[in-house]
Amino acid sequence: MAEGKLLLEIVTPHGLVFSEEVDEVTASGSEGEFGVLPGHVPFVTTLKIGILAGKIGKITKYFFVNWGYAEVGADNVLVLADSAELSEEIDLERAKAAMRRAEERLRKAEDIDFHRAETALERAVTRIQLAELKRMK
Repeated sequence: MAEGKLLLEIVTPHGLVFSEEVDEVTASGSEGEFGVLPGHVPFVTTLKIGILAGKIGKITKYFFVNWGYAEVGADNVLVLADSAELSEEIDLERAKAAMRRAEERLRKAEDIDFHRAETALERAVTRIQLAELKRMK
């Protein structure tokens, strides 16, 4: 591995999503957003639904992450997620449709699993934010 780099690996039950050397990683931990640079003290944390970013020089690669764990070492970050997708792979129209469905379920709160509907809404909104962020750049 190159000096001053981190190996970022993102793995889901469906396989390896990403494996590349990066300069910096930021992610949405269950206790808040965190950043990792080479030489970071090791730790393990849970991840919530959110955006993970891997910076490579002046380029930043963004990922949607749906829950999981991050294991941080001095020269690597291993993410084990329920699901993850590169921002360019997000289908914006599909995410907007999922958001509308989740909002509709939440309006009919008496006959639904509220937590499940709220989580679906959070996933959809995060995907939309990420897809729109990439469109602006």
